[in-house]
Amino acid sequence: MTLRRLAPLFVWLALAWPALAQDNVIPAEWSVISNRAEAVLESALASDEAFEDLRLELIDWRERLGDLTNVNAGRIATLRSEIEALGPVPENGTEPRELASRRADLQARLDDLLIPVRAAQAALSRAEGLIVETDLIIESRRSEALLRQEVTPLNPILWAPALLAAGQWFVTLAHEASAPIRTETARAFVLSKGVQIGFLLFVAVLLMLRSGRWLSGLRNRLVAHEATSPMARLSLLLVSVARMGLPVLGVLALTRIFSIAGAEARVIDMALWLAPWLALMVLSARWLANHAFPPRPETPALLPVAQGRRREGRLHAILLGVMFAAASLIEGMVESAPDLETFRGVLQFALAVVTGLTLLRLGQLLLAEGRTAGDDGDGVFWAKVMRLTGRALIVVGLLAPAMFAFGFVNLGMALLWPTVATLGLLVVIGLMQGVVYDAYAALTRTTDSARDALAPTLIGFGLALIALPLFFLIWGVRPQRLLEWWDAFLGGVTFGEFTLSPSNFLTFAVVFAVGYLATRLVKGILSTSVLPKTKLDTGGTNAILSGTGYVGITLASLLAITMAGIDLSGLAIVAGALSVGVGFGLQTIVQNFVSGIILLIERPIKLGDWISAGGVEGFVRQISVRSTRIETFDRQDVIVPNADLIAGVVTNYTLGNSSGRVLVPVGVAYGTDTRRVEAILREITEAHPMVVLNPPPVITFEGFGADSLDFLIRAVLRDVLWKVIVKSEINHAIAERFRDEGIEIPFAQRDVWLRNPEVLQPGPPPQPPETETP
Repeated sequence: MTLRRLAPLFVWLALAWPALAQDNVIPAEWSVISNRAEAVLESALASDEAFEDLRLELIDWRERLGDLTNVNAGRIATLRSEIEALGPVPENGTEPRELASRRADLQARLDDLLIPVRAAQAALSRAEGLIVETDLIIESRRSEALLRQEVTPLNPILWAPALLAAGQWFVTLAHEASAPIRTETARAFVLSKGVQIGFLLFVAVLLMLRSGRWLSGLRNRLVAHEATSPMARLSLLLVSVARMGLPVLGVLALTRIFSIAGAEARVIDMALWLAPWLALMVLSARWLANHAFPPRPETPALLPVAQGRRREGRLHAILLGVMFAAASLIEGMVESAPDLETFRGVLQFALAVVTGLTLLRLGQLLLAEGRTAGDDGDGVFWAKVMRLTGRALIVVGLLAPAMFAFGFVNLGMALLWPTVATLGLLVVIGLMQGVVYDAYAALTRTTDSARDALAPTLIGFGLALIALPLFFLIWGVRPQRLLEWWDAFLGGVTFGEFTLSPSNFLTFAVVFAVGYLATRLVKGILSTSVLPKTKLDTGGTNAILSGTGYVGITLASLLAITMAGIDLSGLAIVAGALSVGVGFGLQTIVQNFVSGIILLIERPIKLGDWISAGGVEGFVRQISVRSTRIETFDRQDVIVPNADLIAGVVTNYTLGNSSGRVLVPVGVAYGTDTRRVEAILREITEAHPMVVLNPPPVITFEGFGADSLDFLIRAVLRDVLWKVIVKSEINHAIAERFRDEGIEIPFAQRDVWLRNPEVLQPGPPPQPPETETP
């Protein structure tokens, strides 16, 4: 009894709990953070790092608030379904009291549940707005810094102080690097770490000085053994990567020695952090140059440059890497020594001039090679790419130093060094695509056709797509902006009530692929296990298999569309509006499709039939929904639209059965006993094993020809496909029998009469005319 009395209270608490807890859905901390963010945005005095931190915090809150918008989602959906089940409110307002009370109760409960959802949506909108405002401030500051004009580096007064300041930085670096050995205490500490420092020094020297020589010997042995196979090329690539990476590890071990020894200061810390990266830049530039412009003539080049110009291209590529590393070093020097900020433009201008001239010369090289490229399809395309790349490099090589000269240092750097990095990334993408082709060729053992295969081509294209974010980062797009674009991409594009997103597309592709494979499996079971045990002919079997395929693909498409959440109701209006135009434009295709369905159902022709239609005669090899493939006796495939087979006249020699009639004309000389000839022809025809005796062959005396007495043999064959062979064998038998019987087979003779035969007889030669003498 007590439980029965308390049950309504429990039900009321369960229903009222969302309304009681709705005030606690949005954390109170959000109000503090949002107010602080608005104050920071209004003042706009915080640093860029502070704005980035604020943005990250707002993004975290945006995710949390997005989750809160789905609170009580299941219960809300249930209440809405119940309200919809009650139907619309009558227009006259006279709804039964029970229904009206039930509707009001459900609507009140739904409104209570929607209160925290709407609060979360409002907070989410506020967070979105704050994030947008933060992005605007950060982007505006970046734009101002990019377009800020500094003192022109062409002023000679700044050159000497700039060199002195740079020299002072290196002096400070040497002083800080020698700090661990300047005092007794420091030297004692270093000696206490002697084993560790000695081991790292040994590793550093070994990797920096000896690894290249060892790997060069290994590379030469691989080249001498087999340099043209895909596996050998992959091995050579791995050796080249190790040859580039091991010295970098040696530099890293060397910097670790200074850290262990206790060299700690602002300049030395920056130098130790930069050293491995600078080594990686220089060695990577040499590695990329050797692959873009390989020194060996037999090695294929990523850039189609003539052998005589590869060395120049290599030198330019290596110089670009050295200049890029030097520019990075200057930026690190300025960051660790703020006094160098005044001379940053002068130091970077010197590097910009050298880099600009290098890009200019490299662009001229690519432009010249593009103008002399091949005339085939691929040659023309790559020639255009090289010409376009060459012109772009020439423009950058001229424009970037000019920007530095006018004081736009940041703008010049934003144009010059991303161009250099982009060139390197393009070469890396080309190398990775080559690795894919070689790996595919090694796995499939198709060395010659690997680059023409679809799978490695798609993988190479996917690598290019994956590299797109790197291009954006190189050209100054913020990582946060890329994440926003990625979130928007994952969110999809909304068309009315339908949202097209990668997840929906992936769901559609997976479900359709599974349905398609299931259809293929069912067709395979039917064709190998079920249909052979039935009494269906080839046409019926083909019709069932084709119908199963069409039904399976249709069901797979509908199921994939439903699972992907695609609403086809919105497409009905568009389909209705376009039906007239599609009907006129695709009427031939629709006609052939319907005709193909009729062919499969009525089966006037089937696979293997010998037919004649529209002047085409041969065997039916395939019946599809649009056309039918006929193989002629010349082994040529003729594609006939299905509409022509339905609307036109078709002769099917093997529709009901395989029997057919053969006609053999025979002529004998005048004076021959015709009854005897008829008996001989009948005997020869009935003796052939392919001739059917019921009905018996018919031998007819056709008439009196111009040169012979004409007879015709009409015989029905068990298999009409043997028609030509049977006719030939009967003719052979007739010729042999007539020769034994002494019956003459005449041939045409003609007598030619000349009307004036005398003109053909030779006469005396003509005499010259006589002349009178005076």
